[in-house]
Amino acid sequence: MAFDKKPLLRAVLGYFGRCSTRARLRWGRILGWLTPRLLRSRAYVVRVNLERCFPDLSTADRDALMQRHFHLLAQSFVDRGLCWFGTRERILDTVTLHGEHHLQTLLDQGRRILLFAPHFIALDAAATRLTLLVKESATLYTRQSDADVDEIVRLGRGRFNQVHLVSRHDGVRGLIRHLRKGIPVYYLPDMDFGRQGSAFIPFFGIPAATLLSAAQIAGTWDAVVLPIISRLDPDTGRYSVHIGPLVENFPGNDIPETATARLNALIEAEVRQDPAQYYWVHRRFKTRPEGEKGFY
Repeated sequence: MAFDKKPLLRAVLGYFGRCSTRARLRWGRILGWLTPRLLRSRAYVVRVNLERCFPDLSTADRDALMQRHFHLLAQSFVDRGLCWFGTRERILDTVTLHGEHHLQTLLDQGRRILLFAPHFIALDAAATRLTLLVKESATLYTRQSDADVDEIVRLGRGRFNQVHLVSRHDGVRGLIRHLRKGIPVYYLPDMDFGRQGSAFIPFFGIPAATLLSAAQIAGTWDAVVLPIISRLDPDTGRYSVHIGPLVENFPGNDIPETATARLNALIEAEVRQDPAQYYWVHRRFKTRPEGEKGFY
């Protein structure tokens, strides 16, 4: 008889959603210490990414950066309990929005909006907080391999207002259907999905397989691109989500590759402000140009 993990997962995440801030932070510290030691393959990916993107840092500085990254990563996992099971009032108190007028103005104007959300640690907290502001939104969703986990994630991400979770198998066409209706799209631009639909665009000076979709969608459907930059303070457990202003004249007359390079430069500038906040466990440079040896 198969073990039903769902009640246990709900119990753990539910506890994280109800426990005190002090307990949340304590669990974040514990898991942050354990994670790189238990998930050595992910620690290796982080180490390679930091070596490639920050070659001027000493080994000791990169190790310290990696440890802080895993602390933030673990805290964000703990806080999925808060986002998916915590009260509305506590989420509002923990996750602060800045610049929401940029979004509200565009909503009032009836503009088509791409909420451009790079992979920062606080991504899930930002998404949850935005669903409390936006009555209807859409985003791509990758089905989890475990059905129990998949159900919890889907219900958690769609618990406030109406959130359309578009299967990644449907690609951007599924998102465009909602965008054309004026529904804001929460768009994650910076993962390596291989060569199809991508171009090698510099990121920290390294050619990185980058989807051209944001530039193509904005140009074709007259959509504006509104950056969503999120960060976590590990000392207080509070999140800051900064909205906009929109990327001016995008894509303008630029070809998709040039326009996408503008977006990668925007992401890089934000990452450099606090590098540990970025999602370095992702193999961002997995796909390499023909003939180039792999990084990982």
